[in-house]
Amino acid sequence: MSSTTITVMLLVIFASLVTLLYAFFIFYKINKIKIKNKDVENVASYIKSGAMTFLKREYKIILIFVVAVAVVLAILGLIPVFNGAEGIGWESSICFIVGSVFSALAGFVGMLIATKANARTADAVEEGGISGALKIAFSGGAVLGLCVVGFGLLGLSSLIFIFTAATNATEQEAIKDAVSIVSGYSLGCSMIALFARVGGGIYTKAADVGADIVGKIEQNIPEDDPRNPATIADNVGDNVGDIAGMGSDLCESYVGSIISCLALGTVLLNGTFEITRVLFPLLIAAAGLISAVISVLIIRARKWKNPQRTLTIATYIATAIVLVATIFLSIFFLKDGNGHGEPKAIGAVVAGLICGIVVGKIAEIYTSSDYKSVKEIAKESETGHATNIIAGLGVGMKSTFLTVVVLALGIIFSYFFLGNYGIALAAVGMLSTAGITISVDGYGPISDNAGGIAQMSNLDPHVREVTDKLDSVGNTTAAIGKGFCIGSATLTALALFFSYAHAVGLGDNLNLLSTQVIVGLLIGAMLPYLFSALVIASVGKASNKMVIEVRRQFEENPLILTGEAKADYDKCIDISTKASLKEMILPGLIAVLTPIGVGFIFGAEGLGGLLVGGLSSAIMLAIFMANSGGAWDNAKKYIEEGNNGGKGSLAHQAAITGDTVGDPLKDTAGPAMDILIKLMSIISLIIAPILVEVTSLWDVLVNLING
Repeated sequence: MSSTTITVMLLVIFASLVTLLYAFFIFYKINKIKIKNKDVENVASYIKSGAMTFLKREYKIILIFVVAVAVVLAILGLIPVFNGAEGIGWESSICFIVGSVFSALAGFVGMLIATKANARTADAVEEGGISGALKIAFSGGAVLGLCVVGFGLLGLSSLIFIFTAATNATEQEAIKDAVSIVSGYSLGCSMIALFARVGGGIYTKAADVGADIVGKIEQNIPEDDPRNPATIADNVGDNVGDIAGMGSDLCESYVGSIISCLALGTVLLNGTFEITRVLFPLLIAAAGLISAVISVLIIRARKWKNPQRTLTIATYIATAIVLVATIFLSIFFLKDGNGHGEPKAIGAVVAGLICGIVVGKIAEIYTSSDYKSVKEIAKESETGHATNIIAGLGVGMKSTFLTVVVLALGIIFSYFFLGNYGIALAAVGMLSTAGITISVDGYGPISDNAGGIAQMSNLDPHVREVTDKLDSVGNTTAAIGKGFCIGSATLTALALFFSYAHAVGLGDNLNLLSTQVIVGLLIGAMLPYLFSALVIASVGKASNKMVIEVRRQFEENPLILTGEAKADYDKCIDISTKASLKEMILPGLIAVLTPIGVGFIFGAEGLGGLLVGGLSSAIMLAIFMANSGGAWDNAKKYIEEGNNGGKGSLAHQAAITGDTVGDPLKDTAGPAMDILIKLMSIISLIIAPILVEVTSLWDVLVNLING
């Protein structure tokens, strides 16, 4: 390797290590804070125990799939037809295992700190007020955010460095081979993300919906009331779904965007200077890590009282630092074919940065009670459940318009700057600030948990008011995070599709008049609906069991409702755990096996159609589900603040129904869409070489019919 390449790789690894060290420093600082209220500590211990139990059982099941896929990847590498395939062979098998471990580790560490920060956030309100609680909740989210990007980039850059150094080939060939091998790393992250997001999502929403239906609607008791047997399971779900699942999800998004850009960069390797096109996205990602560390340092250095303003400032600081780094690197590091600077890259990265911010702002407009959409849902709730549902559906559908327009403009501008490579750079640019975006997103479930703990510990009502304010902002940041996820997934999946098209020889053309392409496109457009249906149905079945169990406990032991007897929390935790682990397998298998089946039946063109149809359909569904669910949730909270009739009114009852309908949409099916499209894209890229060599079943049938 040249000295430039070695220096860049070491700098990226160093930035990753610094980020992780700072994350663990914050972890240490939070862990040192003593919980003064014993009731708070006891409730938190229940939540932590339930979360750990679930995660251990989930990872045991996932481990079986990881080992099986790793063995398959290693064996396929021995078959001649797979020579040169992306992510195939024993080296890629190792990368797959490392990616799986790092993705799971990011989620695990995030969940561990969340179960510590939630109690300390509730406990801090009495002494530090909203600023003290905000600092702890944000710090807990920051550990998750910094670990996701730190582990993601550390594993990726280390593997590229190792496989590039361990060969006698020319530097260009060595880097090409290394990038091809580390596709297995991305596949490992995707596999963990899919199961963690779907399994965690089913868990959390089964408990949430069950708790709301019986507790809030039937028994008219407050949210997170300790008398409700499903409350602990609900709060456990916030950690396993919105923290561990989300952490693995965004680790996969982050890694996928970088690898897609690296893959397109290797296609352009024709001369000495083009090597910088492969190293450039790694440096941008490293700059993003440092920007997140600086942003967290600044936010933690002072007291803040306005949660929304604080989190917005954190995002803008990180974005500004990445922008400055991009300008410097584009002019002085990135080179065109003649060895000159490449300022066009600034435009591509900026397009991604702006796209991410604007998509997030659009999500905020449609899901925050500061804007009219949520207030309109609250107003419509005054006339009943049906009008609440109708209004929420309308808001979610309408929100797709502006979001897609912004994404389309981002794709157009980044393409005009640097072609397909520019689109991949835009994805890296959008996710370069993932460290701080995830920190902001992770703050939400911690605040939500803090409110639940405050309620169950019978703290002063003022504590719950503060945590509710934090949680309301958290619902909006979660919607922003989901919009950010699907936006980055769109650009990443598009870049991976370009790599697939190159691998199978489609070039820049996909014949939409081809029968195979049309059939593939229709199947691809249907798949996100089937996937969502299975996941939502799983939540419904698990919720049904939860409702029956909670009703049973209330009927068999009336003393629970009077507070004279303790509810059986463990039974509800067990219901959510078993349901989620059982129900996550089928959707996962469909996501993995469908592109393989379509590829072998309809060939490379048919699989290309599947990817385009799946991408188009999943974008719309993900935006719709995330924003409608977020709007329903905040409409409920807006009414609970005393608007449109307040708690206990008809509008409040209708809003609770809307919230329960939106729960599986925004927290289970919606977030899984971006994983689905990227996982299909990566699998398609892996099987691309064999599709070129093997005759599809479609072609065999056509030849038989034509004689």
